[in-house]
Amino acid sequence: MTRKNATVRVLSSRVKYRGPLFSVHTDYILEPGGVRARRDVVRHHGSVVIMALDEAHRQPRVLLARQYRYVVGRYIWELPAGHIDPGERPLAAAKRELLEETGYSARSWKRALRFWPSPGFLDELMTVYLVRDLCPGKAQPEADEVIRLRFFPLATAVRMAMTGTIRDSKTVASVLWLQATLR
Repeated sequence: MTRKNATVRVLSSRVKYRGPLFSVHTDYILEPGGVRARRDVVRHHGSVVIMALDEAHRQPRVLLARQYRYVVGRYIWELPAGHIDPGERPLAAAKRELLEETGYSARSWKRALRFWPSPGFLDELMTVYLVRDLCPGKAQPEADEVIRLRFFPLATAVRMAMTGTIRDSKTVASVLWLQATLR
């Protein structure tokens, strides 16, 4: 983990949980401003988000995946995404995830955004790729993934984000970025 511009002093750190995708640490720290604090932190290898664009129609269309998310207790529409394996480069992870979840591959890849979805307790860095010139193939979802795919006109996806139909932060940020970029 890189801590740029940080002069924080870690007084103690304990791993409370270690799983395949993330770990949870309790850190006692001295922050740069002199504040002593306990911070419970979720450490994550990072993730990738794929904004697949179909430009063969009058209006560009964005590929969204609908799947059940246990944590929020409902089916949601979101951009295809997934974790970065330890030692894996983000672009390689994005290509793997696009193929696994959708069956598509692409000829054009551009890094669009990088952001921390919840930096108050989570160090996960999300990297969003804008993907063009899609080639269909056969999806290879993981055993616990049941995914329904659909291309939405960009204007519809933006409206879904603005009205709260899409509440997933990576999808909201990415769709709004795409709308602003394509203007």
